[in-house]
Amino acid sequence: MRHLNSVDAVLLVCVIGAAILVGNSVRHMLAPLSSPAVAPLHLNIAWLPGYALRTTLRMFAALALSLVFTFCYATLAAKNRRAEHVLVPLLDVLQSVPILGFLTFTVTFFLGLFPGRVLGAELAAIFTIFTSQAWNMAMGMYQSLKSVPEELEEAACCFGLTSWQKFWRLEVPCAIPSLVWNSMMSMAGGWFMVVYSETITVGNTHIVLPGIGAYVGVAISQRNIGAVFAAIIAMLLAILAYDQIVFRPLASWATRFRLDVTPSIGAAAPEPWTLKLLRHTRLLSVCAGMLLAAGRKVGMLPLGRRFVPTAQPRLSDAGRWLWCGIWGCIFLVALEQAWSYASAFYTSEQIFHVFLLGGITLLRVVSMVCMASMIWVPIGVWLGLDPVRARRAQLVVQYCAAFPANLFFPIFVIVIIHFQLVPDIWLTPLMILGAQWYILFNVIGGASSFPGSLLEVGRNFHVSGVLWWRKIMLPGIVPYYLTGVMAASGGAWNTAVASEMAQWGDVTLKAHGIGSYIAQATVEGSVSRVVLGVVVMSLFVMTMNWVVWRPLSAYAYRRLKFS
Repeated sequence: MRHLNSVDAVLLVCVIGAAILVGNSVRHMLAPLSSPAVAPLHLNIAWLPGYALRTTLRMFAALALSLVFTFCYATLAAKNRRAEHVLVPLLDVLQSVPILGFLTFTVTFFLGLFPGRVLGAELAAIFTIFTSQAWNMAMGMYQSLKSVPEELEEAACCFGLTSWQKFWRLEVPCAIPSLVWNSMMSMAGGWFMVVYSETITVGNTHIVLPGIGAYVGVAISQRNIGAVFAAIIAMLLAILAYDQIVFRPLASWATRFRLDVTPSIGAAAPEPWTLKLLRHTRLLSVCAGMLLAAGRKVGMLPLGRRFVPTAQPRLSDAGRWLWCGIWGCIFLVALEQAWSYASAFYTSEQIFHVFLLGGITLLRVVSMVCMASMIWVPIGVWLGLDPVRARRAQLVVQYCAAFPANLFFPIFVIVIIHFQLVPDIWLTPLMILGAQWYILFNVIGGASSFPGSLLEVGRNFHVSGVLWWRKIMLPGIVPYYLTGVMAASGGAWNTAVASEMAQWGDVTLKAHGIGSYIAQATVEGSVSRVVLGVVVMSLFVMTMNWVVWRPLSAYAYRRLKFS
């Protein structure tokens, strides 16, 4: 211990503090719901740091579950062709389901699993955050596993790696950049869900878990705008802290696993200060060395068969017909069960009404995405064409995307109430408040990777104005723009449940749409209405993805993407 320095001492104190925090949280989770240990929430600012730590702990617990799910689900989908035909479409469906739709069912399940215990409510909150993180992480890793270069596959064969060794020595390193990036984006989605996951209201069930999300919920119910602003500042500091301490070092470390050798925009990004600091810690160096050595030994265990790159076995015609017949029967049975359920609980007028509400929300989503595109595409191109500006702007946009936009909803509601504005119109911008950054970020990325030679050709031929946009810039950024629009559209649909029904004190503003329908049904505890709303919204989202966004993206990547 005499070789430890001051940085080691600070790190040791932080580790001990984190262990105490985890132990205290576990003790609270095991307490009964009516126990004195479950103290009421205080709006005193002095309690905010503790609440922020509790919320961050839930976020990372959900992230850990998401990582376990990602490794299992994505690997099975990428390695087993039959499983792939089921798991990938299922993941598409899960991504289309509004996250708040899970809350109604998971609360009942987990509270029934641990009756009278805080643990049930905590697991329901963590699972709700998990649903906002896991799907895109699994899809990102699946795509990474499917896109491992063939020459690296052949090298793995030449070295005689087993399937286990190939997975840890080749495939996981190839997936690390995507995994780190999607983890960062998933944390942003998790923060949006914090307010709803920590303040659980489903029918007669109302549970408030200590955390910054619950703090915001209580502040809104008590019309305490000062507490709302304090929560915004506390959440911003928490996001900055874990981003600098955890994700910036991880992102810097992940760059060594990038498959492309082209330099990034502008000069190389500087090494994060936390990484420089951690390099001086002897204690961490020893622990990291031991973990890496153990990881290498586990990764090199001769488990599985020797990897031989062979063509995927194809089913015979009879096998294909049998496989299709099995899934056809499953589909027909599911359709019959769904029809029986719908006939028992809904009338045709109710179903038509919900589809009409879905159409209204669709118009809102399309109008807001178009408006955000008109604003951010020109700005994104201007930022992206300058390497230094682009690097700085992307960092700022990442922070903006990570910050939960629903914390600003009370400010909009106060303005709407004060000026007696129409909720159907003025609640609409809340949909795109957080999702708009996906468009800007991807447009900046597209403009920054635009070939300089084409820009030079445009200058030589004196191409400018509308012609420059139509013939040079827009075709080059369309693939990136569509990626951002798909993410923004999905985010807007998810936000609809929160934005079409907003509250300030005892005043509730509602805009007509399927989002407010689901939110109202959740508050009233009407499971049948929640199911109907979630199914209809999922159908709208999947139809948009399959009929509009995917064909457009396929066309853009086929005809417009630079090789």
